[in-house]
Amino acid sequence: MAFAGFLSDTDIKAALAGCSAADSFSYKTFFKACGLASKSADELKKAFAIIDQDNSAYIEGEELKLFLQNFAAGARALTDKETKAFLAAGDSDGDGKIGVDEFTALVKA
Repeated sequence: MAFAGFLSDTDIKAALAGCSAADSFSYKTFFKACGLASKSADELKKAFAIIDQDNSAYIEGEELKLFLQNFAAGARALTDKETKAFLAAGDSDGDGKIGVDEFTALVKA
């Protein structure tokens, strides 16, 4: 998948297993478990580019909903509740989307 060679397959599997049930996703737990929380700012910019599927320079709600599928093709979509909470946590300027600096701050939070 998109993060192969960037993050450990074992860490990704563990992170996904930790949020396999609906409404169990915690971005803080996931970022730590998959290894993103320990990455440098430059590495997080690369991760952001992977998640920003439409290359708009922002991660919008639909991209957040499918967030886990960036890590494994068969991963579940986030629920509407999880997507809204994830967006609210990352959208520090209130524009309804997450920019690269907001993403970096969210991962490191």
